[in-house]
This record gives sequence, structure tokens and C-alpha cells, in this order.
Amino acid sequence: MKLKRSEQVTTIYWTELIHQDWKIILAATDKGLCYVGGVDQSLANLQQWASSKIGTCEMKQDEQYMANYMQAFRRYLAGECSTFTCSTDLYGTPFQQSVWQALLQIPYGSTYSYSELADQLGRRDAVRAVSTAIGANPVLIAIPCHRVIGKNGSLTGFRGGLPMKEALLHLEQGHVLQLNK
Repeated sequence: MKLKRSEQVTTIYWTELIHQDWKIILAATDKGLCYVGGVDQSLANLQQWASSKIGTCEMKQDEQYMANYMQAFRRYLAGECSTFTCSTDLYGTPFQQSVWQALLQIPYGSTYSYSELADQLGRRDAVRAVSTAIGANPVLIAIPCHRVIGKNGSLTGFRGGLPMKEALLHLEQGHVLQLNK
């Protein structure tokens, strides 16, 4: 029996990256990295995201398949690289995807405010929509939503939690990664 397009089963390969005190779920499809969880978020978070964004999927824990992704994240978290070159498979609206692409333009070690990012997108009047799209970023760290802060310089919203956001920003400023939970 041939499956209809909406009934296609997508395989999601996943693994748990352990770096110092952090446990982060990484997941990819055959097309690329599709999900990066926050510190200590469970597999249930990935399953809920996959169900809502992809639909019918098969979860397969596979460290070997995920080895290149794990290596890229380990290098970043050790301060050995500042960009990710791995392929991605992003699930979002065209607007969300445009915001995520804009996030990739924020230089390592820099921060933008939500309003600056909205201006960059030519959507000055859509700061809330931009903020919502940033919050929907499924690929934490690789798509650097942690580089977006409040207009007054405060750390605001981050799916991985504010301690993770703060640690990532400190890392990018040349400090040793402090993994406070």
C-alpha cells in the first residue's frame, strides 16, 4: 500500500549530547539537523515538537548517524568554532524561516535587540511577531536565537532557559562556558 503524502513517515534520528553538566537532545532527519533541545529537556519535548511540526514520524536513537552533529556542537561548546556548517531541515512558516535566516546573520559574540532584528527584516512594526518566530526556533545554538536580547540589554525569553542563554553569550565573549542550571 502506498502512503499518501500526508501519511509519509519521517525518520528522526536523535541522540543526547552530554557536555559537562548539560544534556541536550539533538535530532535530524535525512535532510539535516531539525531540532536542538534545551538543557535537560526530555525526549518528550522532541516528540511533541515532531508530532506538531512533522506529523507521522519514527524516532530512532542513533549516535552513529548523529556523530557529525555531536562533533559540531562539542566544538562550539568548547569554544573551538563559531559557526555551524551542518545541513538543516527546518519546519516553520515562511515568516519564521525568514527570521531564522536573519538570526544566522548576527555575528558570533554580538547581540541584537528584538527591535533591531525587526528593523533588519524591514518589519519595524512586527517586533512581537519577530519575537514569536524567534521563540519557535527549533534549532537552538546552531541558529543563534540566544544572541537576541531585550532593547535595554536584559536577557529575555529563551526556550532553553535564561541560564543557558547567559552561558552561551558568555562563551561567545571568550569566557569559559559556565554551565549553571
